[in-house]
Amino acid sequence: MFFRRIDWRAQIVMSLKIAVAAVISIALAGELGLRYSATAGIITVLSIRNTKKETLKSAVYRGIAFFCALALAASCFFVFGYTLCAFALYLLLFALLCLCAGWKEAIAMDSVLITHFYGEKSMSGELLVNEAMLFLIGTAMGILVNLHLHRKEGEFARLADQVDDQIREILRRMSRWLPREDKADYHSHCFEKLEEALEKAKLCAAANYDNHLFGRDSYELDYIRMRERQSILLQEIYSNIKKLEHLPKQAEQVAELIGEIERGYHRENTVEGLLERLQRLFLEIKGQSLPVSREEFEARAILFYILMQLRTLLQLKRDFILSR
Repeated sequence: MFFRRIDWRAQIVMSLKIAVAAVISIALAGELGLRYSATAGIITVLSIRNTKKETLKSAVYRGIAFFCALALAASCFFVFGYTLCAFALYLLLFALLCLCAGWKEAIAMDSVLITHFYGEKSMSGELLVNEAMLFLIGTAMGILVNLHLHRKEGEFARLADQVDDQIREILRRMSRWLPREDKADYHSHCFEKLEEALEKAKLCAAANYDNHLFGRDSYELDYIRMRERQSILLQEIYSNIKKLEHLPKQAEQVAELIGEIERGYHRENTVEGLLERLQRLFLEIKGQSLPVSREEFEARAILFYILMQLRTLLQLKRDFILSR
């Protein structure tokens, strides 16, 4: 089951990119006559991230961490010599700095470069240039690989459609179950599927946003936020429907309205017509005769509250469309 959920095509493509980029880094470092050329490949692997934004951010803080590592290593080796104790002290101080600064991923990569100084028992100018070139080649290749990452607009559209389908199914079930007295079999399993679909779409939207370095559009993220707020409302409506034990005639009217919302539920619908339909139903119910029993009064109060929640549900969609 776990393997079925893996996007094998995407994983294979990314694996190929990592392997090819690492080999190119090693080959380039070798052609330039750099020592420890394989380190450039390791740095490339460690530099590749899921999005362009993450890659560039990682490159910046790793560059700063690299200069800090050089300064700390030079100080420790100068005072204690090129000994294991000196390297241990450097590692202690550098790890503490990185953890406090949020540069945890820089600890291993930069420390690998420092081990070359420890092994050579020297921090000569030639060796400093060598390590700096290894760092630049490895990091630059990682950035180049991630510059080829593109927004997965088609993927987001597919995932957003899954979210919409789940919400449409929830509305369909609401319109079917609301006018029934026996709701024992009316379960909330559909909301688990909706939450799963929302999470996948949110991750894709966030990745798309981070893969646009300039002129980024937050449409996808805003769309998912709107659907998340609607999901909360739908769960509240579900809870209120479950509370309905007495069914006045207005229950059928509210169920019909929910059915209309489900049938008119699509991404570009401004829902103006549905809001007008809901307002007419509000006025119609207000004009009807008053409840004659406590049970009818409580049921109609729940139905009235459901209508208010439906209005909020539709207003969220209308405000989103008008804001674009």
